[in-house]
Amino acid sequence: MNALKYGSDIMIFGIGTDIIEIKRIKKAISRSPRLIERLFTEQELEFYKKKDMKAQHIAGGFSAKEAVLKALGTGLRGFRWKDIEILRGPIGKPIVRFEGNVKQFIEDNGIGIIHVTISHSKDFATATAVAEVSMEREGMVIEDLFFQSREEARKNIH
Repeated sequence: MNALKYGSDIMIFGIGTDIIEIKRIKKAISRSPRLIERLFTEQELEFYKKKDMKAQHIAGGFSAKEAVLKALGTGLRGFRWKDIEILRGPIGKPIVRFEGNVKQFIEDNGIGIIHVTISHSKDFATATAVAEVSMEREGMVIEDLFFQSREEARKNIH
């Protein structure tokens, strides 16, 4: 696990969290059964089918996508729901994969990885996402960012 510490080569780009009522997802799917096909990729749907299409898992996946968008600081503008794919690793850990405009945004902003955690209770599903930028990968040093911020502040004062 990467620990964020002063002087490390990792910087947090953004943090996002989301919570949703599971009954809202159940209701939306019952009104529009094709909704999940518009929100989720084939691989995501395969996972939900293995989980008997239970609403808490679908709500968790939706919440994870919302949390990722919040960590990016963008909302859905210019992106499609299927551009963010929440998959599972061998032991169930959520893994985020990107396509389309989201992938381009990730690359343009030097984001190396987005960590996601998903949980649910009887009534709610929640997710948190943390987007990391690798400063070393982008050829930046943290001191340059501080200096740049001071310069920007001076421009705003004068």
